[in-house]
Amino acid sequence: MQFGIFTVGDVTPDPTTGRVPSEAERIRAMVAIAEKAEEAGLDVFATGEHHNPPFVPSSPTTMLGYIAARTERLILSTATTLITTNDPVKIAEDFAMLQHLAGGRVDLMMGRGNTAPVYPWFGKDIRDGIDLAIENYHLLHRLWREESVDWEGRFRTPLQSFTSTPRPLDGVPPFVWHGSIRSPEIAEQAAYYGDGFFANHIFWPKEHFQRLIGLYRQRFENYGHGSADQAIVGLGGQVFMRRNSQDAVREFRPYFDNAPVYGHGPSLEEFTEETPLTVGSPQEVIDKTLTFRDSFGDYQRQLFLMDHAGLPLKTVLEQIDMLGEEVVPVLRREFEALRPAHVPATAPTHHSRVPEEAR
Repeated sequence: MQFGIFTVGDVTPDPTTGRVPSEAERIRAMVAIAEKAEEAGLDVFATGEHHNPPFVPSSPTTMLGYIAARTERLILSTATTLITTNDPVKIAEDFAMLQHLAGGRVDLMMGRGNTAPVYPWFGKDIRDGIDLAIENYHLLHRLWREESVDWEGRFRTPLQSFTSTPRPLDGVPPFVWHGSIRSPEIAEQAAYYGDGFFANHIFWPKEHFQRLIGLYRQRFENYGHGSADQAIVGLGGQVFMRRNSQDAVREFRPYFDNAPVYGHGPSLEEFTEETPLTVGSPQEVIDKTLTFRDSFGDYQRQLFLMDHAGLPLKTVLEQIDMLGEEVVPVLRREFEALRPAHVPATAPTHHSRVPEEAR
């Protein structure tokens, strides 16, 4: 099973000191977090894509290419690649280039994002969001698999005998996840192509995501990609740990209360009760994460958000060390012991998808 870190790259004041990191500091911190993730034995680092303050990761492939040169094993991914407002041709070429630079250690997550103004900034209409996601991915899927593409659709100029360059490494496109927090159409899309489905369930109760994941599994089987329990599922989560839960709650509370997304809303206690957020000891993180299998079935990737809401880099790196030393080894062992033999233990990697005769 793959475990890793995802970041949204927010630039948020530290509520305990009032200090605001510069954009340069925040970008360097994200690189340090990725390096620490590999050092701690984690599998994946994923960055979001945003084009508005208070976020900095507007160019994920630039950041991931830099991280690729500083790591050896880490899978480099996105927590959102905006399939609605990016040109599919540019996505095809950017991520194929990243594949070559990273030796195949690349996958990506398609999403529509949660920032409405981004649509007009890139000349799109938010009312076309679902249609853009479906049409643009259909073109991207073809660009990675066909040497010469003729295309005509609603949302971009036609293509005649177009070849995207470079071609995917070893002729194998990056593995794709489709991320959604609310749209059954995206679960259907993931199932149709036999791609992965990622439920970033850090904000809403599990019942909401049980419906989306259940739909994806059912349709994955319907399209003939395997049985429902063999569908490739990823989950998000958020944790904050100290040796005892009282210290964790006391230290994290001011960050939670002032977070740009969920601050000034439900209490920390209400949020931890209703969502996957876990604030407590490493054992409490283990116990709660193991319940995800009960809710969603066996799954292949678990990503944790650990650097949100102004937490100092030193604190985040301490969290990753605890995750790698005390939490993930237990989770790997426990999840593996429960997994049926016919269910994939991990998400597809570049190596696993290259035909044996081409290795």
